[in-house]
Amino acid sequence: SLTGSPVTLKILQNWVPRVSHYFDKEHYTYVGHQIVIQESIEHFGAVVWPGALALSQYLESNQEQFNLKDKKVLEIGAGTGLLSIVACILGAHVTATDLPEVLENLSYNISRNTKNLNMHKPEVRKLVWGEGLNEDFPVSTYHYDFILATDVVYHHAALDPLLETMVYFCKPGTLLLWANKFRFSTDYEFLEKVCSIFNTTILAEFPESNVKLLKATVREN
Repeated sequence: SLTGSPVTLKILQNWVPRVSHYFDKEHYTYVGHQIVIQESIEHFGAVVWPGALALSQYLESNQEQFNLKDKKVLEIGAGTGLLSIVACILGAHVTATDLPEVLENLSYNISRNTKNLNMHKPEVRKLVWGEGLNEDFPVSTYHYDFILATDVVYHHAALDPLLETMVYFCKPGTLLLWANKFRFSTDYEFLEKVCSIFNTTILAEFPESNVKLLKATVREN
């Protein structure tokens, strides 16, 4: 079940006028840093979606409530890497994951935006939802303080493996922060499943973009 009253917010278009003439680069400013993101229209994972803007903005504005400094953070479905970059700037040990075909662009964006900053060096890894989880991320070795996910739920067939992946990584003490633009009835059905498994709170809603931001934790017996 959902608890608490969500805050109603607007997604701020945190970008500055483009200094580049390339159509495929977007400029954002978070936590006092200009972030340049290379996008590609060839793959869903290579575009900045509204959920990433919403959660980046929320983490920037709520650093006391969600302190990422020196925390272990895993982003699933990292896409262009914007959110992982923001988490790095906020001081986290970040592991950004996505499908193999997205990793080259993801690695490029994360490297170019973090290489000259005094922070924990981020890691980029392949993660196919529901596949090889215990082989690639054995429970005995990997424990994360935060799991970040943005716009991972849309019109695709991988919702069951996605939920399996969320359950796998969310251990006692782990906080899942999930921001998503709700478009289809299947999105709300997935939300109901998340609420049936985790303790879930809606932290914020962005009505003009239909984005909801949720916090979820494991139900402990």
